[in-house]
Amino acid sequence: MASGIMARHGSTARAALTLLMLAASVPAVAGKANDTLVYASDTEPENVSPYHNSAREGVILARNVWDTLIYRDSKTGTYQPMLATSWRWVDPVTLELTLREGVTFHNGDAFGPEDVAFTFNYVLTPEARTVTKQNVDWMKSTEVVDAHTVRIHLKAAFPAALEYLAGPTPIFPATYFRRVGLDGFAKAPVGTGPYRITAVENGRGVKMERFAKYWPGSPIGAAKIGKLEFRVIPDADSRMAELVTGGIDWIWRVPSDQADQLKGAPNVSVLSAETMRVGFLQFDTLGRAKENSPLKDPRVRQAISYAVDRKAMVDNLVRGESRVMNAACFIDQFGCTDEGVPRYSYDPAKAKALLKEAGYPNGFEIDLGAYRERDYAEAVIGYLRAVGIIARLNYLRYAALRDLIRGGKVSIAFQTWGSFSVLDVSAFTGVYFRGGDEDLTKDPETIAALQAGDGATDPAVRKVKYAEALKRIAGQAYALPLFSYSTNYAFTSDLTFTAQPDELPRFYAAQWK
Repeated sequence: MASGIMARHGSTARAALTLLMLAASVPAVAGKANDTLVYASDTEPENVSPYHNSAREGVILARNVWDTLIYRDSKTGTYQPMLATSWRWVDPVTLELTLREGVTFHNGDAFGPEDVAFTFNYVLTPEARTVTKQNVDWMKSTEVVDAHTVRIHLKAAFPAALEYLAGPTPIFPATYFRRVGLDGFAKAPVGTGPYRITAVENGRGVKMERFAKYWPGSPIGAAKIGKLEFRVIPDADSRMAELVTGGIDWIWRVPSDQADQLKGAPNVSVLSAETMRVGFLQFDTLGRAKENSPLKDPRVRQAISYAVDRKAMVDNLVRGESRVMNAACFIDQFGCTDEGVPRYSYDPAKAKALLKEAGYPNGFEIDLGAYRERDYAEAVIGYLRAVGIIARLNYLRYAALRDLIRGGKVSIAFQTWGSFSVLDVSAFTGVYFRGGDEDLTKDPETIAALQAGDGATDPAVRKVKYAEALKRIAGQAYALPLFSYSTNYAFTSDLTFTAQPDELPRFYAAQWK
C-alpha cells in the first residue's frame, strides 16, 4: 500500500518540476517592491465574519483583522492584556474585565464595553446563526458594569474561559453592526486589529491594509507590511506556479513531493512544521445516513480502525513533523492524553475477522465524505477496499460537507480539526462528542464525562474526566484519530516568516528582508 501511495504522487511531482522550469522568465507582480504580501489558499471562508465560518482561512483573517480581550503569548503560554487591561473572577461563574481606553475600530468608532456586551450576547442568539457556537456557548450573558467594565456570566464553571477569550472570540463594533446587519458586515467587516479590510471579493479573496491608527502598546505590535491580500486559488499546481513566477508570495499545505521540488526553485523558501490540526475519521454511529448502517456495530468501526495503516500515511503522505494520534484531540492540548486509550495497530487480518464476526464476511458498501487532501482520503479508501469495504468518495467544499454531516447524511467523514488554535481539549472534544451539531454519537456517558471535565475547577479532576471520555471514545471507536498535520509552507525568499504549531500565520509579524 505504501508503494501505491508514493506512485500516486509521481505525476504531481513531475508537473511541479515542469512548472518550475517554465517559471524562469516570468516577471513578478507582487511582493516587496509593492509592499504587498499576497498569500493564497484553496478554501474561501463562507463568511468573513469570524463567528460565521469555521474554515482555517477565516480564522487567519480573524487574527489579523480583529483583536480579542486577552492575548496568549505563544512562546510562554501566559495570558496578557489586550482589549482588556485586567480581569478577575468574582465567583466561579462571573468574570469581570476592565477594558482598554483609546482604542478605535477601523471605521473610527470608539471601542467600549457596549461592543463587548453586544458581541457576546448577539452571537448567543438563534437569529445570529452562529457557526462557531462551541466557542461561545459556555457564556450565559454579558453585561456592562460601567464605562470601562464588563461582566461575563457563565452557564457553569468553565476554567478554560481565558483561553477562549484569547482566541476565537473577537469583538465587533456594536453601532456599526446593528446598522448594517450580518450581510452588510460580511461585505464590509470592521475590527480593531493591525490590518483593516478594504475589499471582500466573493470567490476571489480579501484585500487588507495596515491600520494606521492601531492602538499603541498592543502585545502583537503594528503590522510591518503595508498591504495584505488573500487570494483563493483552488488548484494546487496553479498556486505553486503563481509562487514561483512571483504572482503571489506565500502558500501552504504544499504536498511533500511538491515541497521537495520547490526547495530547488530560485527565490523560494520552504518550511515544514507540525500543527495542532488532527485528521480523523468520524463515524455515523447512529446510522442516520444509511438504513441498517453497519457503522452502528462497534465491531465494524473497530475493524475500520484496524484496516487503516496510519503510520504508512504519516511516512509517505503527510511526512514532515506529523505524528500518529491515538486520542481524539491534539496531544499537546491541556487534558489530552493517550495513556490508557485503546490503540488500533495496522492489522487487516483482525479487521476482516471483526467484520466476519459482525456479519459482514464479504464487506459492504458505504459513503465517505471529505473536503481536503483528496489523496489522503483516497488512501483510506484503498485500505478499506483491502478488507472488503467499498467506500464511495463524496468530495465537497468544507461548508457543504459540514452541513451534510450535521444533517445526518454522511456515513464516514474524513475530518480535520485545528481546534481554533485553542490549547484546551474542550476545543476538540466539545465539538464532536459533547452532544452538539457535530456529534454523530450523542453518547450520554461520554457527554457526562466531558461536561464534568469542562466544569471542574480542579485541573487534576479535569484531566481525569477527559481521560475517561477519551478512553471511551477510542474503545467504542466513535472516531479514528489518524495523525497530526505537518504543514509545508513555501514563500518568497524576500519574506521573513515564522511558522507556529497553532497553525496561525501571523502576517502582521512578517516583514520584508
